[in-house]
Amino acid sequence: MKPVRKITATALPLDRSDVDTDQIIPSDWLKRVERTGFERGLFSEWREDPDFVLNDPRFSEARILIAGPNFGTGSSREHAVWAIQQYGFEAVVSPRFGDIFRNNSTKNGLVPVQVSADTARSLLDCVATEPATQITVDVERLTLSAPAAGISAEFPLEGAVQHRLLEGLDDIGLTLLHTEDITSFEDARPAWMPSLA
Repeated sequence: MKPVRKITATALPLDRSDVDTDQIIPSDWLKRVERTGFERGLFSEWREDPDFVLNDPRFSEARILIAGPNFGTGSSREHAVWAIQQYGFEAVVSPRFGDIFRNNSTKNGLVPVQVSADTARSLLDCVATEPATQITVDVERLTLSAPAAGISAEFPLEGAVQHRLLEGLDDIGLTLLHTEDITSFEDARPAWMPSLA
């Protein structure tokens, strides 16, 4: 996973609340055995409507997704995060996230930016009117800003989660930080204990 420090980009306004993981990536897409290609399934049922915001060319370069409250509720499918990332988004802004979705996001390097309902509403309205608005998500300072619109806010991240994102550490990377300790432990194991060797 690559480190995430600061994202400055345009955003896509998904002005919907209670977006669950089945809407993010419908269950038909869960049959894939690869971990790639999920961007084609992102909001695939909604994308059948030509007027759906993901079909709007004004937002084709957006790397930040702004949504209404309760984003990512529902089942624990990690595929929802993969689809969002593979489409090109690096952060999702919402007043509230599903707990499992938030956890899956941070373990994969997608930044969940939780802001107040008022801030989210201002961002949605601003971006819908001015698609070229630049938004900065600063993971080091835990701030979101859209200077041209006069919007700034702080967002919460636990210290361990912030560290994981800043250093680009997935679960395997975190484990590998303890390679010496693991090796010492394995070297000291009694010979009668089970071994992989």
